[in-house]
Amino acid sequence: MKKIILLAAALALVAITGCKKSTVDIKGVSDLAGKRIGVQTGTTGELFVQEEVENANCVSFKSGIDAALDLKNGAIDCVVLDELPAQEIVKKNPSLKIIRDPYFAENKEEYAIAVKKGNSALLSKIDETINAMKKNGDYEKLVNAFMPADGNIQIPASEATSGETVVLGTNAAFPPFEYVEGKKIVGFDITMGERIAKTAGMKLEVLDMAFDSLIPALQAGTIDFIAAGMSVTEERKKNVDFSVPYFASEQVIIVRK
Repeated sequence: MKKIILLAAALALVAITGCKKSTVDIKGVSDLAGKRIGVQTGTTGELFVQEEVENANCVSFKSGIDAALDLKNGAIDCVVLDELPAQEIVKKNPSLKIIRDPYFAENKEEYAIAVKKGNSALLSKIDETINAMKKNGDYEKLVNAFMPADGNIQIPASEATSGETVVLGTNAAFPPFEYVEGKKIVGFDITMGERIAKTAGMKLEVLDMAFDSLIPALQAGTIDFIAAGMSVTEERKKNVDFSVPYFASEQVIIVRK
């Protein structure tokens, strides 16, 4: 009986040792080859991993937060995500950290608002709003509210809008641009959407959906414009018309500490 117990203990020790996760050392883009990399479906991060990283196992998630949970659990080796949402994730998950790389810094992406091809009337109102906000200082105030140096976001009061309904499509899992606070969708893009609706003399409705569903929804007429931290790419420009850019961002890598 004693031998059986000792054998069982030895087998258990082997099993535990065999299941232990090996350390993954990622210091930059050059270390991504062959790794299991989490990305958000439909994003430029996903495109980068699929096209630029050799032998990568690209694992797509509905949100960066979902990817980060799998990273914490050891199911993937890292996450490639836009800088500000990555910072929010790491702030709430101390076991994770951000790795920056000069490649991403030299290849920043511009966010813009998308409308259906040919919707020049709405596009002109969007451009008018963005340009006016940058000129009168409201844009800087919005940046300081949602991206403060001390990290304490101050959500501005909602802008009252009225008139014919205009529908903003977003993916509310991308803080500080769009996220859920209590039961309400808030964020940089949402406040900007309220300003756009006010300029257009319309009532704003916000519709939350998966990021990769936004352009199809726009083309189908389910939504009128997209404000979702969406980067301008040549491929997307084939399917939508973009506003003037309103923010420049870069990708980062999230890893376990």
